[in-house]
Amino acid sequence: MYIYAVWRLEPLEDELPGGIYVIQKHHATHLHYDLRLEMDGVLKSWAVPKEPPLKPGVRRLAVQVEDHLVEYADFEGVIPEGHYGAGRVEIWDRGRYTLKERGENKIVFEVMGERLRGIYCLIRFRGDRNWLFFKKKG
Repeated sequence: MYIYAVWRLEPLEDELPGGIYVIQKHHATHLHYDLRLEMDGVLKSWAVPKEPPLKPGVRRLAVQVEDHLVEYADFEGVIPEGHYGAGRVEIWDRGRYTLKERGENKIVFEVMGERLRGIYCLIRFRGDRNWLFFKKKG
Protein backbone atom coordinates (compact mmCIF):
# COMPACT_ATOMS: atom_id res chain seq x y z
CA MET A 1 0.00 0.00 0.00
CA TYR A 2 1.29 3.44 -0.94
CA ILE A 3 0.55 6.59 1.00
CA TYR A 4 0.88 9.86 -0.81
CA ALA A 5 -0.06 13.49 -0.39
CA VAL A 6 -1.08 16.06 -2.94
CA TRP A 7 0.40 19.50 -2.34
CA ARG A 8 -1.06 22.62 -3.89
CA LEU A 9 1.25 25.61 -4.16
CA GLU A 10 -1.51 28.05 -5.03
CA PRO A 11 -4.74 28.51 -3.04
CA LEU A 12 -8.05 27.79 -4.72
CA GLU A 13 -10.03 30.85 -5.86
CA ASP A 14 -12.28 30.89 -2.79
CA GLU A 15 -9.47 30.01 -0.37
CA LEU A 16 -7.32 32.63 1.32
CA PRO A 17 -3.75 31.72 2.28
CA GLY A 18 -2.63 30.72 5.74
CA GLY A 19 0.54 29.48 7.30
CA ILE A 20 2.28 28.90 10.58
CA TYR A 21 0.31 29.31 13.78
CA VAL A 22 1.97 29.22 17.20
CA ILE A 23 1.20 30.30 20.76
CA GLN A 24 4.19 30.72 23.04
CA LYS A 25 3.75 30.81 26.82
CA HIS A 26 6.00 33.64 27.95
CA HIS A 27 7.15 33.86 31.56
CA ALA A 28 8.28 37.50 31.36
CA THR A 29 7.62 40.30 33.88
CA HIS A 30 4.00 39.12 33.70
CA LEU A 31 2.99 35.69 32.45
CA HIS A 32 1.23 35.96 29.09
CA TYR A 33 0.75 34.06 25.84
CA ASP A 34 2.07 35.25 22.47
CA LEU A 35 -0.24 34.46 19.55
CA ARG A 36 1.66 34.44 16.26
CA LEU A 37 0.28 34.06 12.73
CA GLU A 38 2.46 33.93 9.63
CA MET A 39 1.34 36.79 7.35
CA ASP A 40 3.14 38.97 4.84
CA GLY A 41 6.44 37.13 5.36
CA VAL A 42 6.56 37.69 9.14
CA LEU A 43 4.84 36.46 12.29
CA LYS A 44 2.10 38.96 13.16
CA SER A 45 2.01 38.89 16.95
CA TRP A 46 -0.37 39.58 19.82
CA ALA A 47 0.29 39.35 23.58
CA VAL A 48 -2.65 37.63 25.31
CA PRO A 49 -2.61 38.23 29.12
CA LYS A 50 -4.73 35.16 29.96
CA GLU A 51 -4.82 31.58 28.66
CA PRO A 52 -6.13 31.49 25.07
CA PRO A 53 -9.82 30.61 24.59
CA LEU A 54 -10.38 26.88 24.16
CA LYS A 55 -14.16 27.11 23.74
CA PRO A 56 -16.72 29.57 22.36
CA GLY A 57 -17.94 32.31 24.69
CA VAL A 58 -14.51 32.99 26.20
CA ARG A 59 -13.08 36.34 25.08
CA ARG A 60 -9.52 37.47 25.60
CA LEU A 61 -7.71 40.76 25.18
CA ALA A 62 -4.93 40.45 22.58
CA VAL A 63 -2.51 43.39 22.36
CA GLN A 64 -0.76 43.62 19.00
CA VAL A 65 3.01 43.82 19.38
CA GLU A 66 5.87 44.07 16.90
CA ASP A 67 6.19 41.54 14.10
CA HIS A 68 8.67 38.70 14.59
CA LEU A 69 10.79 36.75 12.11
CA VAL A 70 9.14 33.54 10.91
CA GLU A 71 12.08 31.57 12.35
CA TYR A 72 10.97 32.65 15.85
CA ALA A 73 7.98 30.26 15.60
CA ASP A 74 10.16 27.38 16.83
CA PHE A 75 11.84 29.28 19.67
CA GLU A 76 11.78 27.81 23.15
CA GLY A 77 14.29 28.90 25.75
CA VAL A 78 15.30 31.77 27.97
CA ILE A 79 15.64 35.38 26.85
CA PRO A 80 18.43 36.77 29.07
CA GLU A 81 17.84 39.43 31.71
CA GLY A 82 18.36 42.92 30.30
CA HIS A 83 16.94 42.01 26.88
CA TYR A 84 13.47 42.85 25.60
CA GLY A 85 11.03 40.12 26.69
CA ALA A 86 13.45 38.63 29.24
CA GLY A 87 12.18 35.35 30.67
CA ARG A 88 11.36 31.76 29.73
CA VAL A 89 9.47 31.01 26.51
CA GLU A 90 7.83 27.65 25.76
CA ILE A 91 5.59 26.55 22.92
CA TRP A 92 2.05 26.15 24.30
CA ASP A 93 0.39 25.28 20.98
CA ARG A 94 1.40 25.08 17.34
CA GLY A 95 0.09 24.04 13.98
CA ARG A 96 -1.24 25.64 10.83
CA TYR A 97 -4.04 28.03 10.08
CA THR A 98 -6.13 28.99 7.08
CA LEU A 99 -7.15 32.61 6.66
CA LYS A 100 -10.91 32.99 6.17
CA GLU A 101 -11.21 36.80 6.25
CA ARG A 102 -8.74 39.63 6.69
CA GLY A 103 -9.64 43.27 7.03
CA GLU A 104 -8.22 46.29 8.80
CA ASN A 105 -10.23 45.58 11.96
CA LYS A 106 -11.09 41.88 11.67
CA ILE A 107 -9.17 38.65 11.09
CA VAL A 108 -10.98 35.30 10.91
CA PHE A 109 -8.92 32.13 10.70
CA GLU A 110 -9.26 28.39 11.12
CA VAL A 111 -6.73 26.92 13.53
CA MET A 112 -5.44 23.38 13.25
CA GLY A 113 -3.31 23.19 16.36
CA GLU A 114 -2.58 20.64 19.04
CA ARG A 115 -4.75 22.44 21.64
CA LEU A 116 -6.74 24.98 19.65
CA ARG A 117 -8.92 23.81 16.78
CA GLY A 118 -11.70 25.63 15.02
CA ILE A 119 -12.57 29.09 13.74
CA TYR A 120 -11.10 32.00 15.70
CA CYS A 121 -11.54 35.76 15.39
CA LEU A 122 -9.46 38.81 16.16
CA ILE A 123 -11.55 42.00 16.27
CA ARG A 124 -9.81 45.37 16.73
CA PHE A 125 -11.25 47.74 19.33
CA ARG A 126 -10.13 50.76 21.36
CA GLY A 127 -7.17 52.08 19.41
CA ASP A 128 -4.65 50.51 17.10
CA ARG A 129 -3.24 47.70 19.24
CA ASN A 130 -6.13 46.22 21.24
CA TRP A 131 -7.97 43.25 19.76
CA LEU A 132 -10.57 40.83 21.07
CA PHE A 133 -9.56 37.17 20.56
CA PHE A 134 -12.23 34.46 20.68
CA LYS A 135 -13.41 31.16 19.25
CA LYS A 136 -16.52 31.20 17.05
CA LYS A 137 -19.44 28.90 17.76
CA GLY A 138 -20.02 25.92 15.49
